[in-house]
This record gives sequence, C-alpha cells and structure tokens, in this order.
Amino acid sequence: MALTIGVDVGGTKVAAGVVDDRGTILEKVRRPTPSTNPKETAEVIAEVVDLLKGKFEDVSAVGLGTAGFVDETRSTVLFAPNLAWRDEPIKQKVEEQVGLPVVVENDANATAWGEARFGAGRGEDFLVLITLGTGIGCGIIINGELYRGRFGIGAEAGHFRVVPDGRRCGCGNRGCWEQYASGNALVHEARELARVSPAMAGRLLELGDGWPEGISGPEITEAAREGDKAALECFRTVAQWTGQGLADLAAILDPGAFIIGGGLSDAGDLLLDPVRAAFGDALTGRGHRPVADIRIAELGSAAGIVGAADLART
Repeated sequence: MALTIGVDVGGTKVAAGVVDDRGTILEKVRRPTPSTNPKETAEVIAEVVDLLKGKFEDVSAVGLGTAGFVDETRSTVLFAPNLAWRDEPIKQKVEEQVGLPVVVENDANATAWGEARFGAGRGEDFLVLITLGTGIGCGIIINGELYRGRFGIGAEAGHFRVVPDGRRCGCGNRGCWEQYASGNALVHEARELARVSPAMAGRLLELGDGWPEGISGPEITEAAREGDKAALECFRTVAQWTGQGLADLAAILDPGAFIIGGGLSDAGDLLLDPVRAAFGDALTGRGHRPVADIRIAELGSAAGIVGAADLART
C-alpha cells in the first residue's frame, strides 16, 4: 500500500495526514501556524511530517497545499496572502528537514484533485471546483489533468472582475467575483440589509445579538432554514452572482461538472437550487447545449490533505 503525507497549510493551522492510494486518511495531526515567521512555519510542517512518518515506515513523499501563488516547478511559494511567504523555497526547506521528496501545490488545486480522484468528481475528466469561503478558491481539471497555467498560478477565478470599480478586493483590484459570491459576500449582504432595513432583518439581528456586525454565516444559514425572508434574499443574491460566474466559466471551459465546496456549501440546496437557476438563465446558447452538473463537494475539509497527498505520488 503506497502511503504519502498531505499537508494543508493555512493561515491559522497546519493539518496533515497519512493517506493511502485509495484516498483514505489513516492518521491525522494538527498544529497552529506561526504565520508571521517563515522559518517557524517550515519547522511546524517538518514537525507534523516527522510525527506521522514515525508511525508509518513506508511513507514515500509529502504534498503541501497552501493558499497563494505556487511556481511552475511546484517548489516555491511566490506569494501567500495569509502567510509571510514571499518567494519562499518551501520545498527545499522541508525536504532538508524531513528527508522525503516534497511537492508544493495551491490549496484549491489540491482540493480539486482530491475531489476529482476520490470525491464528487469521480469519473469526470473535465471539471471545475469552486470553494466558497472567505473568498473563492478554484481548481480546474482538463482531460483528467490538473490545469496550472504557464507560470503555475492559473485558475484564480475568484479574481476575474464582474463589477468595474466595484467592491475593493484584497488582491488590490475592485469588483472581483469573490466580493459578490462567497461566504464573506453573504455576510456582507446580511449586515448591509440589517443596517438599512432592521425591521426586515429582525431574525438576523436577533441571531446576531442585536447588531449587524454580530451576524455571520451560520446565523444566516440558520435563519434561511427557518424560512426567514431576509436570509433567503441574501442567499438568492449571492447565488445569482455565483450562477452567473459559473455560466461565464462554462462558456470558456465547458466542464462536465462544477463542484461547490467551502463553508458556504454547507447550506446545501438553500444555495444550490438558486445557483442552478441563475446558471441556467445566464448560460450561453441555453437550450441548445449540454448543461454541466452542479454538485456539492464530498470530502469536506479533508479534500486538501487527500489531494496534496495524491499529487505527491505524481
């Protein structure tokens, strides 16, 4: 049984697991991320890898998944928004400490690969994974291969601009898709509604302890499941933007399936039903072409670990 270690490196936690060739996590460990110190971050990654490989003698390689730009050689993190990594040769640093081959990959790419191999995308050679969380992550599979682009930093779909001079984005531009179709976008809609129309948003304000800034994603989902009109309106708004963006991607990539992951996907059909409707309305040539399936991701938070571990085999 071929074993590899997948490591999901985030701004707050480093999660790692030993994964077999069927995508099963055999053992998992988690540590806080010292995100402001590149040297200490590399040491924490090495620590969790050493801990896991000490329990499994036949571990052959390590895959690291991290948010940010990873170069075409899958060795250097050019830029990571939630870590102090700038042109960081993380592959070399971790290999020197753990004595195993290391592959570095963008976290959304790793998640897409995990879902394609072992999750909701099994059997589909053309798919797009979209994670709706703080922002939008994206991974693209074309003809069964992970698409990375010429410089390794492709598939940043969250940053195609949908509103000229729109909301400011952390990438430095304005009007990016993720500002209108993400978990943060849902919260933005709910808080804005609570400020301008508190009577309509009464249930949301109640769940948010009486003030707009107390409203977060779980409260909006809870209210929507209760049938609250304000919460449902917020979901419809975000779903409209999401569906339109997927239709634009379909016009370019023509995938067989879109896989929706991230925290917002926990809302299930509250999100998917209006997304599918908006997608159908915005699709080019609608009524005269096959329509991609839109599905919820299956692997949850494990997808990044599983995907990174499997990519380490290739």
